[in-house]
Amino acid sequence: MIKNILKILIILIISVVIGNMAYGMYKEIKLNDGPQNILRIDDNKENIENNSLKLEKEEIPNSHKGYAVSSKLTIPKIKLETYVFEDYNEETMVLCPTKYFGPEPNEEGNYCIAAHNYDKENMFNHIIELEMGDEIYLTDNKYGKIQYEVYDVYKVKPTQNIALSQKTNGKTEITLITCSDYSSKRIIVKARRL
Repeated sequence: MIKNILKILIILIISVVIGNMAYGMYKEIKLNDGPQNILRIDDNKENIENNSLKLEKEEIPNSHKGYAVSSKLTIPKIKLETYVFEDYNEETMVLCPTKYFGPEPNEEGNYCIAAHNYDKENMFNHIIELEMGDEIYLTDNKYGKIQYEVYDVYKVKPTQNIALSQKTNGKTEITLITCSDYSSKRIIVKARRL
């Protein structure tokens, strides 16, 4: 009797693990390779400037866990709220997302943020769930809390650096980057300031 119960429990545990893996693979398979929606957000600069008011003034610390903080990233849909470290290296990447490339936060250009897809509350394991139109907030001590809107989600090979381009036609963008497919690809989430 006990052996049968143990067998059933083991089968249930294995089923749950396989189900979670299958769901994650399904979400990744749905992603297209390469950018798809480069200019879908309104390009009217006056409209963007009028809607770019600071949402609220929030001071972020200059350091966290002994490392310089560049900004604070908040993504309500996936319940992510984390600091972004200024320096990109192995030590900082284990603790928090880091600035990978680009201008200062909330400045014109493409502010690129990289993080592992670890199953930790402050990492990028759930960015694959983001879709066009989702909100992202980036807070810094110069501009405050600024709202962005996702306009593309796709995968690239690690050698493809199109997502890092600073050619934004005068727009302010953020790019989230994490590994996928056992590090053979990168998931890219592109968002533009509203």
